[in-house]
Amino acid sequence: MMRRYFGTDGVRGTVNKPPMTAEFALTLGRAAGHVLTRHMDHQPQILIGKDTRLSGYMIESALCAGLTAQGMNVLLVGPIPTPAVAYLTRSLRADAGVMLSASHNPAGDNGIKFFASDGFKLPDSIELEIEACIDDLPALPAALEIGKAFRIDDARGRYIEFLKGSLPRGMRFDGIKVVIDSANGAAYDVAPRILKELGCEVIRMFDKPDGYNINRQCGSTYPEYMMQQVIEKGADIGLALDGDADRLIACDGNGQLIDGDRVIAILAEHTHNHGLLTGGGVVTTLMSNMGLERYLKDMGLTMHRAAVGDRYVLEVMREKGCNLGGEQSGHMILLDHNTTGDGLMTALQLLSAMSEQNKPLSEMAADMTLFPQKLWNIVMPERKDVLADKKVQALITDAEERLGADGRINVRMSGTEPKLRIMIEAEDESLMLDIGEPLKQAISELIC
Repeated sequence: MMRRYFGTDGVRGTVNKPPMTAEFALTLGRAAGHVLTRHMDHQPQILIGKDTRLSGYMIESALCAGLTAQGMNVLLVGPIPTPAVAYLTRSLRADAGVMLSASHNPAGDNGIKFFASDGFKLPDSIELEIEACIDDLPALPAALEIGKAFRIDDARGRYIEFLKGSLPRGMRFDGIKVVIDSANGAAYDVAPRILKELGCEVIRMFDKPDGYNINRQCGSTYPEYMMQQVIEKGADIGLALDGDADRLIACDGNGQLIDGDRVIAILAEHTHNHGLLTGGGVVTTLMSNMGLERYLKDMGLTMHRAAVGDRYVLEVMREKGCNLGGEQSGHMILLDHNTTGDGLMTALQLLSAMSEQNKPLSEMAADMTLFPQKLWNIVMPERKDVLADKKVQALITDAEERLGADGRINVRMSGTEPKLRIMIEAEDESLMLDIGEPLKQAISELIC
């Protein structure tokens, strides 16, 4: 069945434009409430968290109204990271969870993402049931069968204690100086608090959200300021989260960027050396660098590639029995600890590896050589299946033949934005550029 509203990461869009309107959130709440309560023999409850966008108030209120109208009790936890919603849904024995966030997107966007009671994202089959119900809403329950809404005041503290529980008992990070960029987002309070409680000397950045400044020239998509502060303050590590804190980009004490591929290498090696890595390898995506694949192979580990999107990484992890997976963009799934990407959990595991090995971050996975790689984005005038166009396919095939076995090409539609993404990777950087620039130009002329 064709999806109309749900993408790879829930429903997402520009606020006050369909589908991200108060009216739609109300309708979605009613539809979700009906589907999620259909087979339950008790009055169910659902947890709602959000990031720091101005529109969070509006979407939260409308969604809450729809859910309670359909008979669900709602637990409101306020601004909190997406992975905290996944954890708290399990911890509070809720029947489902919802996160209101557009992740790394600008403040004018928002999104609605559902979690099942086990903390994993809602299965495709349930999302499709909800979509079908949106166009055919059921009758409302009787007047006294509606739900209630409750505020949970200690949600952030619960999440902090959960994060600490992922570390060896008594572990502290005294003497480590950390720059933390919270992206003016959901972790603005939690991130610096937990680092300080664990003994770090904390330099805070972008931790004053005002509803408008989430992800604005900060966070994991703009790590330059974080890197600069690490150098100026003489910090040991820099950590940059995105708006909902489910991804992390780091830098070492020299201000050198540590992207998701290098984080995967560090955590895989550390976990493998402790005999804790399962599945004989890790799961990454089609975007991950061939240099990471070679580095893991030298350790006797396999790198399984999934489609882009943490939903697909998780599917392959569960299929292969792997407990570590992630994306180049900084989404890391550590299944021994949480059911979804968790930027702060990843940060703590990096700090733990540094502390246990008594090494600076710059010396960890230092002999991993990454291939030159470049990503081109083509903004689409409208969302359409351009990859089915035979002329586009021919351009891609021709580029692949020119590149041969010395690299690889991946062309895909973004799962969250109206963009076509072209990634080319090659041992020879000049060859990569000579192929990539003309390919982008040729495809642009065809489709725009």
